[in-house]
Amino acid sequence: MKNDIIKDLRERARKRQKLIVLPEKDDARIQEAYKIIKEENIARIVLLGKEDLDKDKIEIFSRQFFELRKHKGITMDEAKKTVSLPLYYAAMMIRQGEADGFVAGAAHSTPDVARAAIYCLGVDEKIKTVSSCFVMVVPDCDFGDNGVFVFADCGIMPEPEPEQLAQIAISTAELAKSVFAITPRVAMLSYSTKGSAKGHLVDRVKEAARLAKEARPDLLIDGEMQLDAAIVPEVAEIKDPHGHIKGRANVLIFPNLEAGNIGYKLVQRLARARAVGPLLQGLKHPCSDLSRGCLIEDIVDTVALTALRA
Repeated sequence: MKNDIIKDLRERARKRQKLIVLPEKDDARIQEAYKIIKEENIARIVLLGKEDLDKDKIEIFSRQFFELRKHKGITMDEAKKTVSLPLYYAAMMIRQGEADGFVAGAAHSTPDVARAAIYCLGVDEKIKTVSSCFVMVVPDCDFGDNGVFVFADCGIMPEPEPEQLAQIAISTAELAKSVFAITPRVAMLSYSTKGSAKGHLVDRVKEAARLAKEARPDLLIDGEMQLDAAIVPEVAEIKDPHGHIKGRANVLIFPNLEAGNIGYKLVQRLARARAVGPLLQGLKHPCSDLSRGCLIEDIVDTVALTALRA
């Protein structure tokens, strides 16, 4: 799967021809990615810079944004100033159905992208928890789905409560299933495997696993467990002989943002893995963040994934 997954993503996106907005036109990597996307016909693209914003639409978006945020005390002038930023203008385009999704983050921090997405797109009431995940494609690796994993949350929730951690697990499993057509095997990660260590951090993950399994008994979710017990069958036989995942996890749920962010970057850099994302979850419309250290190919692949989710 790992040799073909990126090619498959792009091919499937090409068939859908969704309209994706890139509101960081001045970034050189975005410009190069745009050329590749256009050449390979992966998606239809709107490149946005300040000079591309329509004054009439700014007026319309300003009124709409004011209505969305007036309960927070925003003024009309502040609303107009906000939607005059390409990032927020792009998000409002998605809200209004003028495009199918947006990808940003090459020149903006994750909090900036997340705020624009949450304020303009809105949180899905069925999910309630906004989070993010990365698709990790690890070369020369037999773990996961032949080297393919989904990691969460690596970008949004600093210290999720058990209920939030359970929802992150469910959202990520659903994405793995719907986008990649793989059977998600979800491991709730900890420094403990089924009671091998004690502490409130372990209890939080254990409770999250219980809640996730209770909410979605149709999904294969297990924990708490250490990383090696989650992905190495030989270790799972020793540490978790009665577990259901048996060292074959392909969806890894980290206990907090610190662990998740460090984890994905460690695998990306040391294993030379492809890290596609982060894909934002729990919103009413699809959008994706980018690491400010992203490569051109990362942008192309994230656009393809965002198009597939639209």
